[in-house]
Amino acid sequence: MNDHGRRRLGILVGVGLAGGLLPGITLGPETVDATLSLLVAAVVLTVLTQLVRVGPSGRVPLPILGALGAVGFVQDALIWWLLSWLGPKFSDLRVEGLATILLAALFTRATVLLLSQLSPAVEFAED
Repeated sequence: MNDHGRRRLGILVGVGLAGGLLPGITLGPETVDATLSLLVAAVVLTVLTQLVRVGPSGRVPLPILGALGAVGFVQDALIWWLLSWLGPKFSDLRVEGLATILLAALFTRATVLLLSQLSPAVEFAED
C-alpha cells in the first residue's frame, strides 16, 4: 500500500473511531444516516489533508514524527471544527464541544501517523 492509501485508511479508521467512541459526535438515528455522516466526515478530511499534506511519507525519527504529529493535529482539529459547522448542512453529523473536536483530531492524527510508521522500511541497494 502506498503513502496515499495508508493516509486515507488512517483517516477512515480515525473518523470511524471518533464517530463510534466519542459521545459528543452524533451520526444520525438510522444506519444509513450514520454511514452518510461518517462518509461526509471522511471525504472532507481526506480532501483537505490531501490539499495541505502534513505528515511523514514513511518511517522518520521520533523528534520529526512528534513535530509532524503536532502540526497535523492542529490541521485535523481545524478540519473537525469546520465539520462541526458544515456537518449539519450535509448530513446528520453533529460535533459538539471543543473537547470533542480535539479528541477527534487526536484519534484521526494518531491513526494516520501509526499507519505511516507501519510501512516497510526503504532499503537502498549498495553498489
